[in-house]
Amino acid sequence: MEKNETIVAVADGLGTNGEGIVRHEGVTLFVPYLISGEKAQIKILKRKGNVAYGKAEEVLTPAEERVRPVCPVFGKCGGCQLQHLRYRSQLKFKTRLVKDTLRRIGGIEVPVNECERSEKEYAYRNKLQLPIGRSGGENVIGFYAERSHRIVPASSCALHPEWAEKLISALHTFMQTCGLDGYDEQTGEGQLRHIVVRELRGRFLVTLVATVREIKGIDYLLYLLDQIFGEYSFFLNINREKTNVIFGKEHILLKGKESFECIDCGVTFEAGAQTFVQVNENVRTKLYEKALSFVEEGETAIDCYAGGGLLTAMLAKKCGKAYGIEIVPEACECADAVRDKNGLEGNMTNLCGRVEDLIGGVLQKAPSATVLLDPPRAGVARSVLNTIMAQRIERLIMISCDPATLARDLGILTGTLVETAGGELMKSDGADGVYKIEFVQPFDMFPQTKHVETLVVLQRK
Repeated sequence: MEKNETIVAVADGLGTNGEGIVRHEGVTLFVPYLISGEKAQIKILKRKGNVAYGKAEEVLTPAEERVRPVCPVFGKCGGCQLQHLRYRSQLKFKTRLVKDTLRRIGGIEVPVNECERSEKEYAYRNKLQLPIGRSGGENVIGFYAERSHRIVPASSCALHPEWAEKLISALHTFMQTCGLDGYDEQTGEGQLRHIVVRELRGRFLVTLVATVREIKGIDYLLYLLDQIFGEYSFFLNINREKTNVIFGKEHILLKGKESFECIDCGVTFEAGAQTFVQVNENVRTKLYEKALSFVEEGETAIDCYAGGGLLTAMLAKKCGKAYGIEIVPEACECADAVRDKNGLEGNMTNLCGRVEDLIGGVLQKAPSATVLLDPPRAGVARSVLNTIMAQRIERLIMISCDPATLARDLGILTGTLVETAGGELMKSDGADGVYKIEFVQPFDMFPQTKHVETLVVLQRK
């Protein structure tokens, strides 16, 4: 099997990114958008040793689970990987993904509950994040291709409600009318870099990321947005740095309120333009309510990576005492507003800073607390895990958006991964682990994509 060679073979599984796995002549071949059981004509794109990557030029025997993708740029845009797979099979894939990843990376064999479905298979996202660039001398608005910063032009997105299509059209009109250019990452030229929109129960937080403070015709953009959104706020964010980070440090409010108030799970909360809120409201509610079922009345809870304080407030209302730790100042301000609006002044304490810097002090005040960890994709800092194990906290609740980093963190906590003198992790039998896993439940926060949210409950041995 060599590069540019064409073979006919059958996929016998799905990889971690949802791609088909083909085993042919001793080589493991990964083929995007191929389903297990399908026979296809495959062109070899790359081979290194016993691993190769290919492209399905023609599916000769389609699987029963194959469906027609609804998006015209599916396969080009990097946002979705599974639109060709029937939804029930997406759920089975994600259940198996979590179980296999825990075993492969963490050395953990544990029962995994079936993935909790999303009520909406499409149009479920409450956040839109669009890069604005230049290509061939023209402005381009869309989504990044897989593993690149090449923008795939898009006029709509099936994962977002129809307001997204109207916004993209309005942005094109604004830029063309006012003579504005998208940002060129190579030269640093161009005024507009991104537009980010967050919907909060029919109200919107719109942020235009630009390289300059003065945007020609900005009032015209606001006029166009008035035709799309009812109640909304508009921010101008200044980012002149050559960086992959979307937002710069300067946020300027040009219209509306700094944040909006919502009610979810019996908690009144506020969210601003930079506040982390789960993108799928229906699944978020299911996830948070399930997590809450594992804490008891009268205990203390510590919510690490707490965002805008919604879950911290839910914990405070049930337990009686909860601490929230969050690094983003705006999110901490929103969490304080949540505390005040829900009458939790004596029950909810919000701390602004890094979890690794603050967790030790909080555990000294509440050594018997239940700790909830909801980290970003990179997972939990090693120092945080070490602090928790040293304190021998009775119960841990973990929420993860990445099965790989979850498997690593769980391996450390359960002892199936141990750290060598050189700082590397190696597999072990888990005999010396501090915790055992009692519950694992995937939640499909992101239908049509390879991503999955996972809830795990651990108990001290």
